[in-house]
Amino acid sequence: MTIAASAPSIPRSLFAFSVFYGGMVCLAGVLGNKQVSIGPLAVEAGIFAFLLLVVVSSAISELHGQRVANNLVRFGFMPLILSIILAVIVLALPASPQMEPERAAAFSLMMGATWRIWIAGIIAYGVSMTLNVAIFDRLRSGTRLVAVRGAIASVLSQIVDTLLFVTIAFWGIFPIGALLGGQMLAKVVLSLVLVPPLISGFVALGRKLDA
Repeated sequence: MTIAASAPSIPRSLFAFSVFYGGMVCLAGVLGNKQVSIGPLAVEAGIFAFLLLVVVSSAISELHGQRVANNLVRFGFMPLILSIILAVIVLALPASPQMEPERAAAFSLMMGATWRIWIAGIIAYGVSMTLNVAIFDRLRSGTRLVAVRGAIASVLSQIVDTLLFVTIAFWGIFPIGALLGGQMLAKVVLSLVLVPPLISGFVALGRKLDA
């Protein structure tokens, strides 16, 4: 028997969603450098990538079980931490003399962060994503509607994510009450609006890929 024939088969949805998940883990931190306005709400743009992480992890929990989804969250630490390490290395290297000073300064401003922000991101990601998967799976006994379970799990996990990140990153630097309230409101609204259709779509796509 050849090695290829004995290798375990990976469901197509799991493979595709895992690749997508790893990309969103890295992209969330980059997009977070811009704050966008959505009507009266102001929120870091990284929330869009982060909500996709919530959607994908919940979809994988629905399709392949909570254990697989938790493993995906744990593996997500790898691209997250490696992207931070690479950012630190690249920022430490001198810029090429041919690079325009304005671009070099903009890159340093966008990619640079304090150690507290990096640690806050890692902790908030691990806790909130694990909580999201746990709540989503626990609600299975109450309703089979993935849109409802996804929205509830996203709202609760995003509140915890905001509490952890803002507190760890900015406590003692400036008053964080207004920032906490604004970010929580924005993330709750976006979770209720975006997560239900997205998770329904991802679950349907996953089932189609695996058919």
